[in-house]
Amino acid sequence: MSDIHNQLGIQSWCYRNYKTIAEFIPALKSAGVSATEICGVQVDFNKPETFAGAIKQLNDAGVKVLSIGVEHISSDAAAARKRFEFLKAAGAKFMSVSFSPDGMWDAFRVAEKLADEYDVKLGIHNHGGYDWLGNDVMLDYIFKNTSPRIGLTLDTAWAMDARMDPIAWVEKYATRLYGVHIKDFTFDRARRSSDVIVGTGNLDLPKFLATLKKVNFKGFSVLEYEADAENPIPALSECVRAVNAAGK
Repeated sequence: MSDIHNQLGIQSWCYRNYKTIAEFIPALKSAGVSATEICGVQVDFNKPETFAGAIKQLNDAGVKVLSIGVEHISSDAAAARKRFEFLKAAGAKFMSVSFSPDGMWDAFRVAEKLADEYDVKLGIHNHGGYDWLGNDVMLDYIFKNTSPRIGLTLDTAWAMDARMDPIAWVEKYATRLYGVHIKDFTFDRARRSSDVIVGTGNLDLPKFLATLKKVNFKGFSVLEYEADAENPIPALSECVRAVNAAGK
């Protein structure tokens, strides 16, 4: 199996009711992992003066920061640079990002320049059928007009929400695939989605993991389960076990 298990983390948004690093760390570890893509709930990326303290808490607990995000990048280079500074201090090489269509080319140029400077890769997060970056037509267009520093953080559930095939996307975007959010949905008759344990909904988890191995995926991998915000640990623990079992 791929080395995904050595890098498997959980997106910290799943713990959005755990507002501090001190609360977040034991909750993360209780689910059976020690790695994360950390979001703006537990770290304020607009306050560089807080970075050292947050990173020290994570390092002291043995928690690896795989990525940050999802962060909106605009043409404001000074604001974006703060995010890159956190990555540098944390020793991370990936950021999940989003852009607005207004002024997107200026924003892409800022993103490319900073990604080069800090030697990191940026993955556009496909956020479902309502998101302008949630379909392959737009992603194809963007990737043809940006440097390889900008690629994809593939969210499996949101791809399915947009009627895209996340497994096909692994192969299609193999050279620009920098991260994966392993997430699963079921849908009711009105196409309303519900989070479920990965592999129990519409995601073929064994095939997805096998396809990552097939393309020699080297990016970061995190689980997402957004239900049960008051106590996501039981479900996230089941998700971790599901990935481990599916990868055998």
